[in-house]
This record gives sequence, structure tokens and C-alpha cells, in this order.
Amino acid sequence: MSKTIVTTCCALVLFATSAVSAQCPSQQREMTTSIAATSVSHAQEADIVTTAVNAGSFKTLAAALTEAGLVEALQGEGPFTVFAPTDDAFAALPAGTVEELLKPENREKLQAILTYHVVSGKIMAGDVLNAMEVETLQGSKAPIGLTIGGANIIKTDINCTNGVIHVIDAVILPPQ
Repeated sequence: MSKTIVTTCCALVLFATSAVSAQCPSQQREMTTSIAATSVSHAQEADIVTTAVNAGSFKTLAAALTEAGLVEALQGEGPFTVFAPTDDAFAALPAGTVEELLKPENREKLQAILTYHVVSGKIMAGDVLNAMEVETLQGSKAPIGLTIGGANIIKTDINCTNGVIHVIDAVILPPQ
């Protein structure tokens, strides 16, 4: 469970970095494992954004959160539950999608996508099994279980001072 907590924090590392990059899957697994082994004690002492940044991975999410102007919001009191896509999840999007979303003229669309990954309140893995859907900050409801909106939840329960992070393997899109 400790490895899971830290690994999920890695997903939010994207918050503060400004470069967009995708890691190869084997490197990501290695990095996640080493971060999980060394950062567990710090995860509960920091907010969601700081926890993610300290993890050192999920650069695409960090760049997107920065460009969308959502870093400060996710450093707020909360609590929040963040379903954080990995760099591989962003890399799986059609070519050019991330670059297009990061353009200033697409800020509202980017904000809508990113806030669809955030739920008000702290939803732990055990709670997920009892829920059918959650209302996202974007305003739409997303189905939840062992997946959320079609993405697999691959790491759970990374506790932070203002909520919890769960790592997912795909970028989820709000309904049109």
C-alpha cells in the first residue's frame, strides 16, 4: 500500500514541471517503484501538487496543469481526489493532441479535461468499490469502480494533506 501511495503521487508531479515528455513504460515503472520506496513518509506531509512534483514523474500532467492555471487550485484546502494520468496515458492520445491542448487558445478545453480528473472530497480505494459514479469538478459525472471513465486505476490511496491521488492509465474525457 505504501508503494501505491507514493506511485499515485507521482502522477501529480506533472503539476509543476513545464516540459512535455513521455517516458518509455519500463523507465516509468522503474521510476515509480523507486519513488514509491523512498517517498511514502513525505506524501502525507505535502499537498497534492507538491507531492506530485516531489515524485519527479508525470511531466505531461504537470505541464498541462500549469498551462491551465490549475496548480494553485489543487494546492488549496480541499479535500480533493485526483485521478492522475501517467505520461504514457498522455502519449497514447492521438499525435499532436497534447501540443494542441497546451496552446493558450485551448485553455478552457484543457481546464475542462483536467478538472474532469478531480473530485471534491477524499475518495479512498475502499470507497471506490461502493460508488457507481462521482461528480467531477468539471461538472459531469464519471463512472467509477476499478476504472474511472474507462481508465484503469493502477495505483491507489496516495495520501496528501489536502486529499488523495489515484494513478490512472488513460486520459479521461468529459462527455460532450
